[in-house]
Amino acid sequence: MPDSPATAAPVPPAPPLSTSRRRRVLQVFGGVLIVIAIVVAGYSLLFGRFKESTDNAYVAGNLVQVTPQVAGTVVAIRADDTDFVTAGQPLVEFDPSDARVALEQAEAQLAKTVRDVRGLYASTAALGATLAVRDSDSVRAKDDLARRESLAATGAVSGEELEHARMAMTAARAAQASAREQWESNRAQTEGTDVASHPLVQQAAGRVRAAYLDFARCKVLAPVSGYVARRTVQVGQRLQPGAALLVIVPLDGVWVEANLKENQLRNLRIGQPVQVSADLYGSSIDYRGHVEGLAAGTGSVFSLLPAQNATGNWIKVVQRLPVRITLDPDALRSHPLRVGLSMRVVVDTTDRSGAQLATAAGNTTHFTAATQDHAVADADARVSSIILANAASRVRVRAAAEHRAADATRPAQTGG
Repeated sequence: MPDSPATAAPVPPAPPLSTSRRRRVLQVFGGVLIVIAIVVAGYSLLFGRFKESTDNAYVAGNLVQVTPQVAGTVVAIRADDTDFVTAGQPLVEFDPSDARVALEQAEAQLAKTVRDVRGLYASTAALGATLAVRDSDSVRAKDDLARRESLAATGAVSGEELEHARMAMTAARAAQASAREQWESNRAQTEGTDVASHPLVQQAAGRVRAAYLDFARCKVLAPVSGYVARRTVQVGQRLQPGAALLVIVPLDGVWVEANLKENQLRNLRIGQPVQVSADLYGSSIDYRGHVEGLAAGTGSVFSLLPAQNATGNWIKVVQRLPVRITLDPDALRSHPLRVGLSMRVVVDTTDRSGAQLATAAGNTTHFTAATQDHAVADADARVSSIILANAASRVRVRAAAEHRAADATRPAQTGG
């Protein structure tokens, strides 16, 4: 009967390696280790010493908080979280009823002021004419007195009549002085201006502009283009100026904030090239950038509770300094990032000719926001139309008023 597999004879163990063969294996292994060490040392001496890297890096960006400029009750919300909005797009609308009423009152007051100022110009002209009459009366009274005084020596005029002539001249001169004061007082309110540029009209026009801006600001516009995040506003809320409504994050302007150890900062310079990779896309996607600047202090200095190293319980901790890295905008468009994502940063410090700190004050505007310039232009057009509609027939201007005033004062120059 043949033997079963279970009862087959055991295989004898392989003979141990000879001493010389073992020595060759160890030599090869040691040689490989030496080669690896030489390669690593050579790379470190030639290239590695010019690289500073860290994975303590995160995407940072502007968090633009949207707040209202006027008080009101929310009646509509035009954007929600994750929505993309463009600069100038309406986001939140307030009930405009109160603002509309205030605007109508300001416009009515402007119209009334324009008509009142027209009255001032008309009164100036009327008072000028009255002054001319008083000047004529004064001249006539003086002539009458002179004739009676010349006849008084002959006895043709009684003393009583002569006294009456003197009193008439005194009264005429007093009336002339009163008319001149009234004309001067009224002219002081209109001199050097026309209806449109009169201070009272400008003051009323300013109220119209302010009321119109309050009315326009009932629609809260997006200050920048970006993505909506952290919306807290709700329909029906009664809000005051400055209340937080939502946040807009412009992802096309994000940057990387790399927190390097203090012993890695020795060779860092502004402008050095940086290679960045995101955990979101992996090492296959590289972002190119450069060092924009180094922070003015370490993270512990600007923390909520700064370290108190003078208390006695001191333990040395290697500090980290935030380094701002600007990314290539083309790479951001093709592979967008989000604020807060983890990044890995490798800085090439070969070129060390740059500065560690900015040496000159920048004069470039880094950030701009959409404004209510169109509302200001609309308010100016509204003011101009109200003034034009309520002003005199386009001829009640300063030149005409001064011309009439000059004509009214000419008799006073020939009178006594």
